Amino acid sequence: MSDGLKPLRHPQGDLFICDVTDVILKDDMASMEHPFYSLSKKPDREPRRYTYNDKWIEIRPSFAGLPTIYDKDLIIYAISQVIAGLDDNQDVPEWVEIDPYSYMVFTQRGTGGRDYDALTDSIDRINGTTYRTNVLHEGTRTDEWFGIIDGAKTAKDERTGKIKSIQLKLSEMVRNTIRERDVLTLHRDYFRLPRPLERRLYEMARKAVGQGESWSFLMTTLHAKSGSKGSLREFRRMIRPIIEADTLPDYMIIHDEELDKIIFTNRNTMPKDRPKPNQAAQEILRRLSSDIDEKARGIAKGWDIHHVKQCFAAWWFKAGSFETENADAVFLKFCHAWQKTRGRP
Repeated sequence: MSDGLKPLRHPQGDLFICDVTDVILKDDMASMEHPFYSLSKKPDREPRRYTYNDKWIEIRPSFAGLPTIYDKDLIIYAISQVIAGLDDNQDVPEWVEIDPYSYMVFTQRGTGGRDYDALTDSIDRINGTTYRTNVLHEGTRTDEWFGIIDGAKTAKDERTGKIKSIQLKLSEMVRNTIRERDVLTLHRDYFRLPRPLERRLYEMARKAVGQGESWSFLMTTLHAKSGSKGSLREFRRMIRPIIEADTLPDYMIIHDEELDKIIFTNRNTMPKDRPKPNQAAQEILRRLSSDIDEKARGIAKGWDIHHVKQCFAAWWFKAGSFETENADAVFLKFCHAWQKTRGRP
């Protein structure tokens, strides 16, 4: 399966990045669900709007264009580092400092002069794009405007002009995502997937299937959710060699031509992804009954209930570890709120 991947530029063990090689790769679930990033390698300055049931999101690029799915690597890297700090009981910072060389090695990029210059372009596109979406909460419909970062700083070597450090000011939306651990673990070969659409298909499979057996999309639905600007006919042409190459980590892609469905099937190659709040937070989970998972799946439809339970534990602990005589009822109420605010994956 790995023959179709890009060559491994930087095998693990590089002494210069020993502090980041053990970081688990994390991606936020919002951008895995919605096409926040462009699949085009050319400047894309066209605003776009995506609608799903009664929810919509508008993406408004600046003159620099939409951030690409390759620009997203910078955000994935930042989130992964902050999550690692969170596991060591550190707070979620407002600013994140990134060493460019470590970042490029971690994401399997080149480390030449052009690669450093491209970082500035990535920051321009990420910082310049705004998002607007509608949110329904307790009977009130509101519009929200947000960005991925709220600013950035770079420091350059005066002699060589090469970037020495990057500082990103994470938006409140991203920081809340990290606090609530609305993230999923990615396979390290994600950075070696050669096609933009291939990356997008992997993150959609990771979000929809999770650690379940499979998930299917109508071809028309997958086309819309992918963010592809090409026609449906062009989308079919682009996805065919990806299916034939069969290089997607952890998931196999099957096309049911009769029903015109794309089916993502779990290869059962990934370690179990179980975000773990501290031991005190786990206490509430031990109070749940043995049959609660089945009831929860009927409410939070399509979600990995083990992930929802861990988020529930983190929420309960953050809420003060309040006493309750019926943990099941509290958890099921949490599931209703989860489904209402997040919908089906």
